[in-house]
Amino acid sequence: MTSLETSSPVPPGLVISAAASGAGKTTVTLGLARAMRDLNLTVQPFKCGPDYIDPALHTAAAGRTSINLDSWAMAPGAISALTSCSAGADITLAEGAMGLFDGVAKTGQTGCGASADIAALMGWPVVLVIDASGQAQTAAAVAQGLANFREGVQVAGVVLNKVASPRHEALVRAGFDSAGIAVFGALPRRTSIAMPERHLGLVQAEEQAGLEETLSLAGRFAAAHVDIDALVSAAAYGQPPPAVLHRRRPPGSRIALARDQAFSFVYPHILEGWRGAGAEILPFSPLADEAPDPSADVYWLPGGYPELHAGQLSAAEVFRKGLRAFAEKRPVHGECGGYMALGESLVDADGTNHQMVGLLGLVTSFTKRKLHLGYRHCELLAPVPGLAAGNSLRGHEFHYASILAQPDAPLARVRDASANEVAETGACRDRVSGTFFHFIAEAE
Repeated sequence: MTSLETSSPVPPGLVISAAASGAGKTTVTLGLARAMRDLNLTVQPFKCGPDYIDPALHTAAAGRTSINLDSWAMAPGAISALTSCSAGADITLAEGAMGLFDGVAKTGQTGCGASADIAALMGWPVVLVIDASGQAQTAAAVAQGLANFREGVQVAGVVLNKVASPRHEALVRAGFDSAGIAVFGALPRRTSIAMPERHLGLVQAEEQAGLEETLSLAGRFAAAHVDIDALVSAAAYGQPPPAVLHRRRPPGSRIALARDQAFSFVYPHILEGWRGAGAEILPFSPLADEAPDPSADVYWLPGGYPELHAGQLSAAEVFRKGLRAFAEKRPVHGECGGYMALGESLVDADGTNHQMVGLLGLVTSFTKRKLHLGYRHCELLAPVPGLAAGNSLRGHEFHYASILAQPDAPLARVRDASANEVAETGACRDRVSGTFFHFIAEAE
């Protein structure tokens, strides 16, 4: 990996955050992005923290690829470098994760993973999405507490969400007037623009029928209830640290990448990094029973929802045979769902055992859901495509699978954000490797 200091103009930005999950950050962000786009503004979206689904929705709403910014996994200079993709945009919108200050223990040169880290680092003011249901003037006290909690994080104002009636709105606004906090708009309750959810979060953008219609409705809804001009005026440039562009060797020069509804969890900055280093990405669909391109020199099977398509994957003989033949001569790596698909079998939530590719001895089960969630620090014990043994990586794990069998050699020593050992070490056999955690960046 080589590093190069760069400088590029970043347009003024805002961080869309809240006091907690469930306030409506994603719906509001999508509506604002589409409303601004409808006004012929060029919007560059970002997502704070490790998330695959929101960035795809952002991309559909704004028409520009949304990039993850993660203060725990990425160094400040790397975050600045990633924001250079916003050159040419009129405004940036960064959607937060969970509550504004929610993160893990801060370690070394990185932050704690909180959305507030990105706001402070980039100098972007925060717009709080306030879930007003079940409260009135107290909502202002919550916002005031958030605004005063951390030096260097500026709250520009709020967007009220889930407002029940004009009388309710007037009461809530009275509290914010007393607190001296700007209210950019108030959104009545509207279920028709809520994003559908499943056990790992929102449903993927490519799976949502009528997504464009929903986004158009969200844009019109936001434009009708939010002062877009005032919101754009509140965006600020800030003074981010010098951008440091990391150029890592891609896993291969021609990368066969599984890409369909079962395997779609790839961070956009990873793909752009591979392309920027000169690699060619060759997508194919295991669900369509396609084998990897034989001209590829590496195979990458990302995460996703193989448990929802286990029967179809088990029946995909062309895919399975093609991948086994590929692995006889060239490296193969799988992340999370891809790791499970490389295993011997997968037991779905109904208890049905589905045969997988069989390149690893891994057997996983969803019969008893157990959440595995959090940041991961990984020290490789064996090489993976593009990375040698001994490399130190940062990533994130989020799944409900349990391991029933894992007879292969461990791939890595894995610890959580508090340096506690994690039992899910990944596995390797011959040219094949896999891990439950998704790689975000090399540790510095």
